Amino acid sequence: MRDELFEAFPDLKSLEESALGLIRGSTRSIRIPGGTVIFREGNPCGNYLFVIDGSVRVEMISGRGREIMLYRVERGQTCVLTTTSLLAGTEYAAQGVAESDASAVAMPSASFQELMSLSAKFRRFVFSAFSIRISDLLLLIEEVSFGRIDERIAQLLLERCGQDKVVRATHQQLASELGTAREVVSRQLKEFERLQWVALHRGFIVLQNVEGLSKLSR
Repeated sequence: MRDELFEAFPDLKSLEESALGLIRGSTRSIRIPGGTVIFREGNPCGNYLFVIDGSVRVEMISGRGREIMLYRVERGQTCVLTTTSLLAGTEYAAQGVAESDASAVAMPSASFQELMSLSAKFRRFVFSAFSIRISDLLLLIEEVSFGRIDERIAQLLLERCGQDKVVRATHQQLASELGTAREVVSRQLKEFERLQWVALHRGFIVLQNVEGLSKLSR
């Protein structure tokens, strides 16, 4: 049995013995170098991937080359587009790129379909992860439909910070000021933190790159 899989996905430990046996016999560990395009728009889906380590960026690219990131898949997560493709028998509608060296456990599509039929617990696992990602995508639609939330948050942080470059406010308070959901604000602040523009703390935010925020807000 693949220890790394059950460490990253502890909910799988409670599956029926027959389901565990199928996982044991059909999955394989894979390594993915950073920068690898794992799947492209229009590709068929051959495997259900459990990400063990690293980060995979799922994005759409327009005919003019404009990119929009839909979400990231990190340790302990699965890809909603992969799930959709396997359940509906459709091709990928976007592409996935390894942002860093990553490792995953791959389950062939035939084994995935068999597990979905065999195990109620596995179905709950799959649809629980699916519903979380759908919620994330709905929040992204809000961001895209109602303006550049990243620009608005950057401007608000600059307005709210003191001379010590600290914004003393919760994510919910910032969301209320912007007229959006807390999850939208949290998502964008985490991206700012990844860029090392801010440092997030409980109840306050430290601005680390005022110049970057200023350029974005303009």
